[in-house]
Amino acid sequence: MAGRRAALKAIDWLAFAERVPPNQRTMFNNLKTRSDAIAAKLASLPEKPVAIDWSYYRSAVAKAGMVDEFEKKFSALNVPEPVDTQTALINTQEAEANTSAAAYIEASKARIAQYETQLGKFNSMIPFDQMTIEDLNETFPETKLDKEKHPYWPHKPVADL
Repeated sequence: MAGRRAALKAIDWLAFAERVPPNQRTMFNNLKTRSDAIAAKLASLPEKPVAIDWSYYRSAVAKAGMVDEFEKKFSALNVPEPVDTQTALINTQEAEANTSAAAYIEASKARIAQYETQLGKFNSMIPFDQMTIEDLNETFPETKLDKEKHPYWPHKPVADL
């Protein structure tokens, strides 16, 4: 059992708990409790199962040859371990997710730089309560009305309203 236990990956419950939203905390606690119970049960099992005492069954079973037949069948029984077919797929998905996350982080850094320049513009401008219409049009050119192109109020195309 210890050989198989070493192959299992340890769960980082603290890092896992940081990512759990508050509304799902009870489900997380139930999962951790159940996982701990299963791990404790697995740890309590011996490395190798207890050997069957065939001589006891030969003396206790009345039908002759039945225990020998069971022993022969039991010795011939071979339970194959399942083959891991999903780890490679999961690793490729993880690599793809890491590259897309890195690209998203780079795009986010570019957006942050753009937003910081806009924030600098907003911090350096005159407060709105002290602005005139000319200051507003100079600071925000999209607010300027084009009275030559659109001589009638609202001095903008109706589609832009």
